[in-house]
Amino acid sequence: MTLDFKSHHPDGSPSESKPDPRASVAPAAGTMPATGATPSGSFDLRALVARHAGRNSELHAAHVNPRFATVLKTIGYDHEYTRAEGPYLFDAAGNRYLDCLGGYAVCNFGRNHPTIKKALADYLALDLPTMVQFEAPLLSGLLAEELKRRIGRGLDYVFFTNSGTEGVEAAIKFAKCATGRPALLHAPKAFHGLSSGSVSLNGCDSFRQGFAPFLPECRQVAFNDLAALERELARGDVAAFVIEPIQGKGVNIHAPGYLAEAARLCHRHGALFVADEVQTGIGRTGSFLAIDQEDDAKGPVEPDMVILSKALSGGYVPVGAVLVKGEVWKKVFTSLDRAIVHSSTFHQGAMAMTAGLAALAAYDETNAADNARRMGAMIRDGILAMKPRFEMIHEVRQRGLMIGIEFGAPKSLLLKANWAATHAMDKNLFAQAVVVPLMEDHRILCQVAGHNQDVVKLIPPLVLSEDDVRWFLRAFEAVMVGLHKPTATVGLLARLGKNALFGGRRGAAESIHGAAESIHGAAGSTDAAAGAGAP
Repeated sequence: MTLDFKSHHPDGSPSESKPDPRASVAPAAGTMPATGATPSGSFDLRALVARHAGRNSELHAAHVNPRFATVLKTIGYDHEYTRAEGPYLFDAAGNRYLDCLGGYAVCNFGRNHPTIKKALADYLALDLPTMVQFEAPLLSGLLAEELKRRIGRGLDYVFFTNSGTEGVEAAIKFAKCATGRPALLHAPKAFHGLSSGSVSLNGCDSFRQGFAPFLPECRQVAFNDLAALERELARGDVAAFVIEPIQGKGVNIHAPGYLAEAARLCHRHGALFVADEVQTGIGRTGSFLAIDQEDDAKGPVEPDMVILSKALSGGYVPVGAVLVKGEVWKKVFTSLDRAIVHSSTFHQGAMAMTAGLAALAAYDETNAADNARRMGAMIRDGILAMKPRFEMIHEVRQRGLMIGIEFGAPKSLLLKANWAATHAMDKNLFAQAVVVPLMEDHRILCQVAGHNQDVVKLIPPLVLSEDDVRWFLRAFEAVMVGLHKPTATVGLLARLGKNALFGGRRGAAESIHGAAESIHGAAGSTDAAAGAGAP
């Protein structure tokens, strides 16, 4: 994608630029004034990275987040990646890893996609102004126009943000202002971000502990229960129902027709319906939005707001968008003196807008949604084919390349004892028995789907190939074989204890003497690993 900003006459023909005699002569684009720093400057990123190679964990432990550095070491995830391409990560030794986490569903089109990379290089070469603030930026207008074209649904205006949680915060404000009501509804296990307002809508207590008091009148409504939703709406104080079309924590999918009817109930009771598509949007579930697959016989899902982020960044520059119906927008931005009543400094940054435009181009080029449907079905079918052999595989929940693999208690006596012992030690421990060997033995990066859940989650880039799927299925089968042995719990604790001492990058010949003393602390780290970061 090459960004072309030549001026045009109203009829579309290029215009000749004429100098303004009042204007001073500025340096040519890409040059520096006679005084000041040289064009090359004194900062050399390549040299800086080379000079400090291998210090990742040390620097994070000392200056960023020592707790998380310990978690990574304990579960064997303390690798130092030096290159990335498509769905792959590479370490300094050239080992290739299959990324089934995708930066928490950020890298839908693979890492370092050439179209996005070139667009950002084009942007830098153009020396465009950005964040002038008192202007109407071209690129944000183009991105808003393109998002509206793809999404439709009567959404008239776009407010840009820097993240998904910031989009949720904007939706909260817009809903309260537009309705004059205080209450917000959300589902159990919901994840809408971790800033102060968003965490008030979080359905996981582990993310809420220590951060009270929350926004008042944020109430949970039972998952997938229309009657419970209508009872809450009938109280007459609800501003909005904020909902993930598919829950990130656990990959929980609503019954067919639920979302469309939930939106109708909201509108019947004067509340707004807000679709949080931060994770599910832009191809993840096999369509541009997850709600595109949720229209029912009575009509389409009709959101008042749709929140996007993650994949809109192209994996490069943080960006988000809140698409809003005109009648809601006009009740917020009611007059000229309220033209910027909600705003932020960086929300229309030109580089972020470029990344968004290029990400949409990459979505088209990669046939992302179609590939997500095909590869997701291949993974689902492959796991289900193993189910008769491995009694702890309970269920596979899948929509596109958003996949939750849930495990359940076995029936055989030896495995039941193993299951009970694992859960007695730590309710977050069992799923680590899957993700840890997937990384250590097969170089596959994935995550536990949430706190106190026996669910492993896959949200890989949408550019997976059939060979990548076969790589995952072979690895998963091997892990299942080990997991269905009576010694599985002891084996996991030995791994965690060894990692706590030596880290995931230890040599094969290193001693595990003393690992037993680290097991208690290692098991405790699984709670943090279960919920680290975004859903």
